[in-house]
Amino acid sequence: MAKWDRDNKYGSRGVTERIFIRGRLHLDTPAHFGGSETEGSTDMPLLYDTKESRRPLLTGASIAGALRNYLREYEKGYRWPENQRAPDKSWAEKLFGHLDDQPGDSANSRRRRSSVHSWLMVDDALGEPPNVGDPTEIRDGVAIDSKTRTAKPGKKFDVELLSAGTTFALSFELWVNTAEPGLLEALAVALRGLEAGEIGLGMRKRRGYGRCHVSGWHVSRYKMNDAAQIIGWLTHDFEASQTFQPGIYGLLGITPSLTSQRSAFDLRATFALDGSLLIRSYGNEKSSADAAHIRSWRHGAEQPVLPGTSLTGVLRARALKIANTLTADAEKAERLINDLFGRRIQSYGDEPSGSRLLVQEITLEPETVVADLVQNRVSIDRFTGGARDTALFNEQPVWGKPETRLTIDLRLLNPKDADIGLLLLLLKDLWTGDLPLGGESSVGRGRLKGKKATLTLGETVWQMEDDNGRLQFSGNGSQEELQNKYLAAFLEVMGHGS
Repeated sequence: MAKWDRDNKYGSRGVTERIFIRGRLHLDTPAHFGGSETEGSTDMPLLYDTKESRRPLLTGASIAGALRNYLREYEKGYRWPENQRAPDKSWAEKLFGHLDDQPGDSANSRRRRSSVHSWLMVDDALGEPPNVGDPTEIRDGVAIDSKTRTAKPGKKFDVELLSAGTTFALSFELWVNTAEPGLLEALAVALRGLEAGEIGLGMRKRRGYGRCHVSGWHVSRYKMNDAAQIIGWLTHDFEASQTFQPGIYGLLGITPSLTSQRSAFDLRATFALDGSLLIRSYGNEKSSADAAHIRSWRHGAEQPVLPGTSLTGVLRARALKIANTLTADAEKAERLINDLFGRRIQSYGDEPSGSRLLVQEITLEPETVVADLVQNRVSIDRFTGGARDTALFNEQPVWGKPETRLTIDLRLLNPKDADIGLLLLLLKDLWTGDLPLGGESSVGRGRLKGKKATLTLGETVWQMEDDNGRLQFSGNGSQEELQNKYLAAFLEVMGHGS
């Protein structure tokens, strides 16, 4: 655990204080913490701790990686690459460790490079299922062909998820060194991200999975120059009953000196449901229908949801269609969409890239929809005009009421003017009902009606609201700016600039 010292073989790290921090983590949406070597009844099973009655496991490496990434982006901005040879180390590198060049090292030689270990120890966390509801749920995934709007062959899979409401007991130990200022503040900023729900964990966190927050903390501090406190550190009881309180800044006595350097464009839009919505949940034993709308546990009850994965697939397909309409260069359109939504793996050797568009999962309040009606349908033989044999089936979608509302939350990281212009076109298609969601759009399902939207870029805010079919604008941003700056930028990128 020591840094290489040329005068001594190993130099002391000079720890002056040790701080234990515990926290209660709550999953707000389903999450997948898995491993490639696990086995189960699904294509992507969860990771369990076999010694603790198969309790779900959230590894310390996953927690530390999420905290490190959040801290780096908070200080440097989204997608800032770490430069291991840079002399000025970021907060993330100082707190979580980095490679250290020795005098005389060259760019082509790493034989004399040493590692500076992390000052923060992160324990594995075991999960506790929610008191009411299923501890896990199975979600189906499928890749859709944008041309045919049907499933691609061999692209169907299922994934096991922890239900929302699952809790984890987090445990950290920080070594404080007065020669390394800022360690405590850096940790406080990272933990504040967990407390505020700004850090996602696990798989597909940019598609709504793994949203979580910490409800409270417990902090124990021990000075290493006081004999009584050293004994207290040695006899520290991790399992003792503790009182958890919110507000990590106050508990650690920290007033942050650094402001966030992240740049993002936020779009929050509320829609009414015009008709019905059906996103199939296969193998739903709680419904007698052949196909039922997907549900997920929230607050001790099953509620219909619109998964972020489904919404993203619809937005990506329409964005590609818009781009291809405005340019004859298919590769150019594909590059634009890949830059925004992430690059997919098409063949062996392809490198995927993370999406810059974050999409949240949407929960429909049960009292605002009709979810218990089963609709019988039949396939008609076009030649005879009669019903096809064995083609009678039934479905259980969710039906909208006058008060039904769906709120879509999108966040675009490191936004470009052209990206914002494309999102505005997608919002327009959703707003007017031209872009349906879910399955069976050909029979009228999944169409929305725009009600209100808020667009935020830094200090600029645009607000729009439907007033009996007329669009009313407010906020400190102008309608002309949306049209003449952002839409014009997208058209120019597509080769249609004035």
